[in-house]
Amino acid sequence: MKERLARLKAVRRLIKTCRIESQETLLGHLEKEGFTVTQATLSRDLKLLRVGKISDGDGAYVYSLPGGDETRETEQTHINDFLRGYISIDWAGNLVVIKTCSGHSDAVALAVDNLNLDEVMGTISGRDNTVFVALREGVSGEDFLARLKESIPELED
Repeated sequence: MKERLARLKAVRRLIKTCRIESQETLLGHLEKEGFTVTQATLSRDLKLLRVGKISDGDGAYVYSLPGGDETRETEQTHINDFLRGYISIDWAGNLVVIKTCSGHSDAVALAVDNLNLDEVMGTISGRDNTVFVALREGVSGEDFLARLKESIPELED
């Protein structure tokens, strides 16, 4: 996960500082910085970062990051989805179980994924009302809950 976060930071920085017209160009820049990444993974990274293309004014298009307001709005949407859908959080070992309102498990799992918490390896959304969260080695349920509360201050115990 740390490599993924470092790669996402690098992608943001490269898009802000370089003229990137294609994924191929971006892949080249990432390789120069020591990242080994497939086109499919890069495509998912760009989607996660909500990267778009804008005209450069000369008939070409370059990658662009969303503005700060749009990023905050998207994060707030995920937080609201989480708060609207979760009922309770419990854990055993490095497995967290989030009980959700009926039909909200996908939205809650997506919210946890999009908060990009280092403590989380991944989520599995149950069919209807349960989300399983796999934590990294050495991360406890208490650690996860504390970190989640940092990201979502409105979260109740």
